[in-house]
Amino acid sequence: MTDETTAVEAEQTEEPKKLSLEVKVESPSSCQRHVTVTVSHDDVERYFDKAFDDMAPTAAVPGFRPGHAPRKLVEKRFRKEVANQVKGSLLMDSMAQASDEQNFSAISEPDFKFDAVELPEEGPLTFEFDIEVRPEFDLPKWKGLELEKPVKTFEKADIDKHLAKVLERYSEIAPVDGPAQTDDFLTLNIVSKLDGKEIASAEEVSVRLRDTLSFQDANWEDFGKTVAGAKAGDKLTGKATVSEEVDNEELKGKELDLEVEVLEVKRLELPEMDAEFLKKIGGFESEGDLRDVVKTDMERQFSLHQEKSLRAAITEQLTKDAQWDLPPALLRRQANREVERAILELRSYGFDEEMIRGYENTLRQNSLQSTEKALKEHFILERIAEDESVEDAPSDYEREIMQIAAQSNQSPRSVRARLEKQGLMDTLRNQIIERKVIELISGEAKFTEVPADADAPASVSPVEFAISGAPAEGAIPEAQEEGGEEG
Repeated sequence: MTDETTAVEAEQTEEPKKLSLEVKVESPSSCQRHVTVTVSHDDVERYFDKAFDDMAPTAAVPGFRPGHAPRKLVEKRFRKEVANQVKGSLLMDSMAQASDEQNFSAISEPDFKFDAVELPEEGPLTFEFDIEVRPEFDLPKWKGLELEKPVKTFEKADIDKHLAKVLERYSEIAPVDGPAQTDDFLTLNIVSKLDGKEIASAEEVSVRLRDTLSFQDANWEDFGKTVAGAKAGDKLTGKATVSEEVDNEELKGKELDLEVEVLEVKRLELPEMDAEFLKKIGGFESEGDLRDVVKTDMERQFSLHQEKSLRAAITEQLTKDAQWDLPPALLRRQANREVERAILELRSYGFDEEMIRGYENTLRQNSLQSTEKALKEHFILERIAEDESVEDAPSDYEREIMQIAAQSNQSPRSVRARLEKQGLMDTLRNQIIERKVIELISGEAKFTEVPADADAPASVSPVEFAISGAPAEGAIPEAQEEGGEEG
């Protein structure tokens, strides 16, 4: 091995020389940093020298063979051409070094304007950028938490109710002339007004007759009482209060008048559970076999309720001292991710699209509040994951995707493709990590079993309509039935 070869290899393996930086950091809020970076003039010239070193062997200057022009002439002729390259390299390297030295846990890309930065002819380069970071905090005590664990035994009445929902998938639906009853399907025209002026309207909206009608930005709490007994052709009125989190400042918190016209009433006709039907829907030998499957499905969904209750109890204790000021812009950007995470979780446990849509409407009506809570939980759980070396593995993704596929009658490959297309793999990763940390905390906790809340929540019918006239951004599409052959 020659000395020249050794020198080249040493140069290739040598650590890049650190920049000489002056970094000033301001903290407008717990999650925001305004950073001013000053790069020495020597470093600026060093980056220019490197750019010219790379260019010199092939530089074409009139009157000279390529690569043979004097270095000073090359520098003078091409300085403007390499300036953007040098600026880009300097900014990337100095931002990365400043972030490392300041020990930022960034939660977004730096926000700065490249074109506004100019390389000086003399003196140092100074530029500024904003970056969102995980807040700094002392990790709360998480081992040995005392928690209540809800438990439930499913009785015949519970199974009957859930079985009826399962049978709805195989039911016929037919118009009725009589008055509307609970769970009937209604086709409505809906108009919202303020002081007699129309704000928004929707035609031929299909809803179920339930206690509450859930819009994307409000709830009509007395919907069931108001509409029960209505017939096609009837016109009814109600009121709903717009969420405080809509973009329309004039309508925030305002009570709007609602007018609905009933166009049609339809009712489900449940199938007869004879031997032919049982065989058709799943090869069941008896109604008892079907009821066993229904019970298993209920237990799986209750396990999510149990998991969410435990998580809520855990995070309530972990976040009680987390009085961080989270900027509204951050919350608005993260709001859709929180909805996406919740919907992924519900789909993996087999909840139907109507229930998922209702939960989505609830989250969107309180998006900033629910997102602030979720972010605080995430920051703390992420810190525990780092301290305890909790990591994701390929098998975790396979398990989650298989579970979603099984519940949505899709192939695992199509589920993965949909998640990747919608940019939800990072959301799935967070879900996996957070669930593992919750399991870790639960393993160190002390439990007291308590009966699950027996009071049935109000039944809700969700619709994709905003009475304020502004549809929710980034609404989550329903899971589509798989088409074509599985590859």
